[in-house]
Amino acid sequence: MITLEELKTLPKLEAIVQSHGPLFDLIIIGGGPAGLAAALYAGRARIRTLLVEKALLGGMASTSYLIENYPGFPHGVSGMDLSKYFEEQAKKFGADFYYGDVAGITIKDNRKIVQIDGRSVEARALIVATGTETKKLNIPGEEQFIGRGVSYCATCDGPFYKGKNIVVVGGGNAAIEEALFLTRYAAKISVIHRRNKLRAENILAEQALNDPKIFIIWDSQVEEIIGTSRIEKIKVKNVQTQKTNYIPADGVFIYVGSQPNTSFIKGIIDLDKEGYIKTDENMKTSVPGIFAAGDIRGKSLKQVITAAADGAIAANSARLYIEEEKK
Repeated sequence: MITLEELKTLPKLEAIVQSHGPLFDLIIIGGGPAGLAAALYAGRARIRTLLVEKALLGGMASTSYLIENYPGFPHGVSGMDLSKYFEEQAKKFGADFYYGDVAGITIKDNRKIVQIDGRSVEARALIVATGTETKKLNIPGEEQFIGRGVSYCATCDGPFYKGKNIVVVGGGNAAIEEALFLTRYAAKISVIHRRNKLRAENILAEQALNDPKIFIIWDSQVEEIIGTSRIEKIKVKNVQTQKTNYIPADGVFIYVGSQPNTSFIKGIIDLDKEGYIKTDENMKTSVPGIFAAGDIRGKSLKQVITAAADGAIAANSARLYIEEEKK
């Protein structure tokens, strides 16, 4: 994540807008793999581009300690390093970056007006690549212990739990990847999973099931996180027998799925029933000139490679739209 000192040296939005004039060709909202790939392709096409990211370039991918399935890295690559490579390439071709928050979007006379940190910035086209955020359990103790034992990022907080007992909640790829990462620190990792079979890819499941530090607690869900100044234990219920018990824990890492970051664009473009953006194969949304890329789309496979591919396609579609719009 960018530091406060680095933030002080970044170009101000006012300066970026003045250098380009009142109208950008393209604004990309979101700096994950999809947004960064879109910025790279837009920059190479010499499109006047502004990428806006509110927190962390690379998005959720940047928090992965090791990405093993991105082509070109036979020994894997950390999410932070891969995100840095994406960023360097995009900046090399001239895309401008701004760390800020997008509050909303309006459309007037075919212009896309984006509200960024209280300022209205216009563009001919827009790519939404805001990705997803981790779902919460919404159980007693979760909010109370965030930062004091409850975490949603093993890469960020794992080193604080050397020799400790940790609970990981979830059974998908993210949960099992992070449980495996945490074995380098924790003494014991209890994985709480609602089902009787892991949803993670077979290779990850095999690694977890064979790791002596990882213990899977099947058919169970966490009911409560309990402690005083820090977490001390969790209450777990078996969904088959309805019996409850308590497991000692120093930390709880939660990976129970994700939800789309589309609140700022509801009512502007069509979303599916889960809140993901509907697009065609060219990343076009229901509004001409607005495109979407990455995990924010309703699609079957959410991976770094598919997000990057979406970003490239969205940037090309935006280029074609902008060229037509300028005629």
